[in-house]
Formats: sequence, structure tokens, C-alpha cells
Amino acid sequence: MRRLQFAEEEFYHIYNRGVDKRVIFSGQADYDRFEAYLYILNDTESPRAANFFNGRRNEELYSSARTQQLVAIGAYCLMPNHFHILLTPLIENGVSKFMQKLQTAYTMYFNEKYVRNGSLLQGTFKAEHADRDEYLKYLYAYIHLNPAKLFNAEWKQKEKHELQYLGSSALDYRYSSAGEYLTGKYVITSPKHFPQYFARTKDLDAYIKYWQKYKDEERKESSEPTNSTTKKVRVSSSRSQ
Repeated sequence: MRRLQFAEEEFYHIYNRGVDKRVIFSGQADYDRFEAYLYILNDTESPRAANFFNGRRNEELYSSARTQQLVAIGAYCLMPNHFHILLTPLIENGVSKFMQKLQTAYTMYFNEKYVRNGSLLQGTFKAEHADRDEYLKYLYAYIHLNPAKLFNAEWKQKEKHELQYLGSSALDYRYSSAGEYLTGKYVITSPKHFPQYFARTKDLDAYIKYWQKYKDEERKESSEPTNSTTKKVRVSSSRSQ
């Protein structure tokens, strides 16, 4: 049984990877299918995923009306062998229902396409509670900067000027929500359900600031005496602003 209990108006980092770290997105069609699932399956009354794509062009998928969303997605990134999603539940059990639909539908699609059987992902999914503003900002930046590892595996250890170059490439990455924030055209993401700084973040410097500030504080805390206490700052939900 999962120890973390998902609550409305709280924020969560959801992630998973392929079994044995295998590739789960082998080409553009796979990325496109998962992105489409992020949209059409985020619905309390979404249709059977396998039938939804019959005869529909890709752009028609996102014009489909939805009744009530299960979750609000704040950020996401799809990498060759794993994915990250930052979300908040909009109904009771919204996270579990959405992820069950998402992972089941994509595994069925992938197994049929590549003529395989069995699990595609490592268990259900992993989840972390983002219960502090600084940690939420960090996760938001981390998810959008994650594609930097495709250009340099050691990107986390780079200095600011090097991170500027890698970060610029990361924000141009096609299969993340960075593009929605940079253009202001939100389809899969719903910034209104998150703190206001989400919708205001439109430049690379802001992402790097969020990333570095948290990492600097983390290093500072790790060097403090073990009997010291760190003050936690509660996340301010946009719903109460």
C-alpha cells in the first residue's frame, strides 16, 4: 500500500521509468501518443484510449471536449526511458485514477506496436510530495531542464554559464511542457491550479534561478550541524490567492 496519501490542493512529483531502464519512447509517434494520453485520459469520463485514435488526426485529439479533469498538470517531461509529471489532484483519488489509466493505456499501446508482453514500467509509479515553495519551484525547473542530460550527462554539476547553454537547448526540447509556458498556449498544462509564479516563468534565467537557489540551500543545510533545524515554508496554493 502506498504510504503517501494524495490530497487536493497539494502538489506532487510523479515519475516512472522503463523496466530495466529500457527505452519506452522509441520514436516521435510514441512521444505523441503519450502526450495525447496526458490530455484525453485526464477526464472522469474519457473514452477507451485504443478506440479514440481511430480516424482522428493528431490536432483533433486536443479539440475534444472534456467533462471533469482528474488532475491539473503543472509540468511534464518525456525522456527516452522515463517521464516526469508535476500535478495536483482535482477530485478524490484523482492522481491514482489518472496514473492507472495513463500507464495502462500506454503499456497496451507499446506492447501491441512492438509485439511484446509484460510490464513496460517499474511498478505503478513513484511520487514525492512538494510541500515547500522552494522545493516546488525546484521541481518545476528540474522537470523543464531535465532534457539537458541528452546534451550532457553531467549537466547537474555544470557552472551557471554552462547551464545557460544547456538550459536553452532543454527548453527547446519538443516533449516537455516548457513550450506551453514559453508561448503562453496551455493545452496539457493548467497553470491556474498552481502558484502564480508558474504562469510568470517564461525565460531561462528564472528556471536556472529556481534550480540553483534550491541546490545552494540544500548544500548549505547539509553542511550545518546535525542538531540544527531548518524552517519549512508551506506552499502557497494559487486557489487561495
